[in-house]
This record gives sequence, structure tokens and C-alpha cells, in this order.
Amino acid sequence: MGDSLITIIAIVLAAILMFVFPLMSMADRTDDMSQLTVQTATTEFVDNVRSTGKLTMADYSAFEQKVYSTGNSYEIEMQLDSLDENPGKKTAQASNTKIGENVYYSIYTSQIFDALQNDGYLAMKEGDMFSTSVKNTNTTLAQQLKNFFYTVAGNDTYTIAAEHGGYVTANGSSN
Repeated sequence: MGDSLITIIAIVLAAILMFVFPLMSMADRTDDMSQLTVQTATTEFVDNVRSTGKLTMADYSAFEQKVYSTGNSYEIEMQLDSLDENPGKKTAQASNTKIGENVYYSIYTSQIFDALQNDGYLAMKEGDMFSTSVKNTNTTLAQQLKNFFYTVAGNDTYTIAAEHGGYVTANGSSN
């Protein structure tokens, strides 16, 4: 009886070592490749928008297609902090050469989409700040396996995320 119990335990341990751990390793590698793809696509997208000063629906669709090519679902958020120069307003600051102050107002994803659908593009000006963040919304295979074995990740966590932003360096044209 004792030998058969040890044999069964040895078979179960061998099955775990031969199948489950390699599967976990491959799933982690898949998440790593997805992370790299999403980070690269986000950086390229934001840098393109910043250098041209213009966001078009075609640019966004190409970015979205690259991100979704990983096989995961994502939440994509964009933010444009538009520089509102107000040179006519007098200030009481110590600098006598400054006439007025610069204020940023924020435009978020839904407002950006409204502009893209109405005009087909969103023109920006030099000095604006544009940023994009991407987070996966589905549970990947690696997350499922880790949840099963370790109970590490919760329901609200994500494993694939990217964020990039910066100043717009060119004025977008309306053509």
C-alpha cells in the first residue's frame, strides 16, 4: 500500500514538472512579448503624433491594430493637455517681461474621438502635451495559471501595460 501511494505521488509530481511548469514559462514569455509589442507600438504612436502635431483616425486605427495583434483586449486612454496661451492678461508676478500666463486644459479620450469623428483629425500646436496609456483588460493564460497555483494576481490587476507621453514639437496643419 505504501509503495503504490508513493508511486502515485511521484507520477503527479512528474506530470506537474513535465507539463505545468513549462506551460507557465511559455505563458510568461507570451506576456513578455505582448508587453514589448504594446510598449513599442505606444511609443511609436505617441512619438509620431508629437512630431507631426496631428492625430488622424488612420494613425489611431493602425496603433489599435498593432496593439490588438497580441490577442488580448486593452483599454486605451489618451490625453491632450492643450496650451492655452493668454498673452493679453496682465499678471502680478515679479517678471516684468512676462505678460500673461500659460494654462493647460485637458482633453480626454472621448473628446479626442469626437474630434476625430467630426473632423477626421486633431491638430495640436507646439507646446501641447500628448500622452497615451494602454492596459490589458482580459486575464491572460499566465495570470490564470498564477491565480490557480499561487493566488498572486487579483481581478483588478493587469500584466500588460504601457504609457508614453511628451511635448508636441510641431504645429499640426489642417490639411
